[in-house]
Amino acid sequence: MNILVIGSGGREHALFWKLSESPQTGHIYAIPGNPGMGEMIDISVMDNDAILRFAKEKEIGLVVVGPEVPLMNGLVDDLEKAGIRAFGPRANAAEIEGSKSFAKDLMKKYGIPTARYEVFTEAEPARAYIRREGAPIVVKADGLAAGKGVIVAMTEQEALDAVDAIMEENSFGDAGARVVIEEFMQGEEASLLAFTDGKVIRPMISAQDHKRAFDGDKGPNTGGMGTYAPAPVMTTEMTERAVEEILKPTIAAMAKEGRPYTGCLYLGLMITSEGPKVVEFNARFGDPETQVVLPLLDGDLVEIMCACADGTLADVPIHWKDGAAVCVVLAAGGYPASYEKGHEITGIADAEAMGALVFHAGTAKKDDALVTNGGRVLGVVGMGADIASAVKAAYNAVDRISFQDAYHRKDIAHRALKR
Repeated sequence: MNILVIGSGGREHALFWKLSESPQTGHIYAIPGNPGMGEMIDISVMDNDAILRFAKEKEIGLVVVGPEVPLMNGLVDDLEKAGIRAFGPRANAAEIEGSKSFAKDLMKKYGIPTARYEVFTEAEPARAYIRREGAPIVVKADGLAAGKGVIVAMTEQEALDAVDAIMEENSFGDAGARVVIEEFMQGEEASLLAFTDGKVIRPMISAQDHKRAFDGDKGPNTGGMGTYAPAPVMTTEMTERAVEEILKPTIAAMAKEGRPYTGCLYLGLMITSEGPKVVEFNARFGDPETQVVLPLLDGDLVEIMCACADGTLADVPIHWKDGAAVCVVLAAGGYPASYEKGHEITGIADAEAMGALVFHAGTAKKDDALVTNGGRVLGVVGMGADIASAVKAAYNAVDRISFQDAYHRKDIAHRALKR
């Protein structure tokens, strides 16, 4: 069948790559795609009508929606109405990511473990709450903020500054019209993604992301500077608890609320002394978690995604490979603040010749040269029998790639290596 991937980042390149492996895949297209994905179709991910026309014209049998914004824009709803199979939740289910206050209220109503919180629409009551609760404390823009709308404030002043930035200075635009202020949870973070058809839930292999820009988990939050899978903190027992205490109740709650959830549900977890608690939900594959989870999938992603869309996931076995995968993000100097674009990239072929997977995230073609075109430029993935060997493979490949002002963290998977 012909397949269409929506999106242009590293996550979408990883999805494109894994979908391409399926014997069921005919021609595979990407809107708008990136140079790593071959044929790029110049249509906006927000133009539902143009996407529908393209899908009909090319007789697309499966549309895979990568980013969160087109999900919130109702792309899956429109595709389903047109009789086109789509992987991803409808708009009213994608609100589990689109509104943090919706997600928190849902968890409170159905007893799903998460941090204590309050929601504010005005800055002064938010500041008063921070002064009353003290620090550390977590301040979140309610809406979509490209993974950067969360401030973990270690001092009261940091938290007050975060409220000013979000609510007074509109740092995240409309996403900051409301803020969610949460208790600071002690523990280790992990990501657990799951396939679901709205009834059956199949957890994927666990992963751990590195959000801070610099080594030692220092510096500003980013969209993710690297990741690895599996995450040792997610033991078999902890994964089972996450499924029973969080995934199953959440999918059941969404159905009860008239928002049946299908596709990929991402759990951002804090593994506390009391067990797993939800930090956040995402309504799609994580980035850069996808870049390490999919290489470990031992199966046909097209078959799995079609089963999620068709309600037949119970009939599809899902297996995972032994070993580990590590992704190191090569970023542009200055990211996540201002950075330059247009620097030529060299060495990708050398890295791939060593067995690495190189996923394009922020690249473009200029006069037949590959150049930087974003903050996170490439995700370089190494595989190995264990985390240590995968780390070595990833960094050996990173050393082959260069562009002006490139930087990367040198301590990806440090928590796993210390265990």
